[in-house]
Amino acid sequence: MKRQSYRCSFCGRGKEEALILVAGIDGHICDTCVEQAQQIIEEELNAGQKEEEFHLPLTIVPRDIKNHLDRYVIGQNEAKKFLSVAVYNHYKRLRQKPEEDDIEIEKSNILLVGRTGTGKTLLAKTIAKFLQVPFAIVDATVFTEAGYVGEDVESILSRLLQVCDYNVSAAERGIIYVDEIDKIARKSDNPSITRDVSGEGVQQALLKMFEGTDVNVPPQGGRKHPEQKLVKINTENILFICGGAFDGIEKHIARRLNTQVIGFNKEEIERIDRENLLQYVSQQDTKSFGLIPELIGRLPVLTYLEPLNKKTLRRILTEPHNALVKQYQKLLKLENINLTFSEDALDFIVEKAYDFNLGARGLRSICEAIMTDAMFELPSQKGINEYRVTREYAEQKISKSKMSKLKVAS
Repeated sequence: MKRQSYRCSFCGRGKEEALILVAGIDGHICDTCVEQAQQIIEEELNAGQKEEEFHLPLTIVPRDIKNHLDRYVIGQNEAKKFLSVAVYNHYKRLRQKPEEDDIEIEKSNILLVGRTGTGKTLLAKTIAKFLQVPFAIVDATVFTEAGYVGEDVESILSRLLQVCDYNVSAAERGIIYVDEIDKIARKSDNPSITRDVSGEGVQQALLKMFEGTDVNVPPQGGRKHPEQKLVKINTENILFICGGAFDGIEKHIARRLNTQVIGFNKEEIERIDRENLLQYVSQQDTKSFGLIPELIGRLPVLTYLEPLNKKTLRRILTEPHNALVKQYQKLLKLENINLTFSEDALDFIVEKAYDFNLGARGLRSICEAIMTDAMFELPSQKGINEYRVTREYAEQKISKSKMSKLKVAS
């Protein structure tokens, strides 16, 4: 009796060629065809739901965006206004329907210049959360030109794709915050005839992505999964917000201002605020710092963040919706303990953060150094309903912590 040979009814593979052969009433299907069928089904479903899953968030006006930012970010009114208008115009541009005049509104990518800890990342993150759009933060320092060790610039989009659960339609209307953009500045203002692995070459690689183009993106990112199928993403409607400390750009600003005021009277010179030169930053200064003109042209909205003084740091510590003091109070409230800080304890925390020039991030580091022992001991102690942090207690904890080894900023 001849032995019956089973084959896949779709591709014709024999039982010995397939890993698994599933039997049906009138035929068989192999594991490879099952995978392909599943992929086709997912693609068809995604195509059908593409427009339904994502709605552009424009039932708001710029003032609404700024009012929301005010709840989470203290000060920085100038930056908030620029951001609110740029983001509003960007999403208004996406809702625009083709008309007879064929006037195309160009994308308004944003460049934020400000010292470490002044709130650049927080501003971008807060806007994205308010608008309920996919948001990804990437660090420009990890990118290199193709062919060198490091990440390709396409992995920027991999992060965004992962955040929105691989919904391409949503990703194509998201926001990407590129941090440390100043770290890829070329070393001099003169174009180089050789390749700058971590600087000018990376800026060149970012140009098309910032402007708008089709990019084949590895879903898992990087070169670790060479077998993965690439996903095509169009970046024309992705808003890029870039931020950097641009340490030393004040020298370029001062040099430019000194050149401009030649021939003016003494009163004109004195009107320049030498303590906050960042407020005069221009595209010319970022070019002198090392950004290439082509990249600057694709970041048309330029604004600055003011350095934080003690008064602002004190407000950041207590006033925002997610203020640090409120967070610690909430943590201990879950243990039925009412936490309070004395006024001079808060003053001490602000003084230390200002002396170390750590910005708003420094407040968190100092609070952690002060609160760690209390957060460790209190949950295991019974009968404690109140706990108060005084200046003496804060000074004692800081003196015993690693924070005491930090040098005061000059």
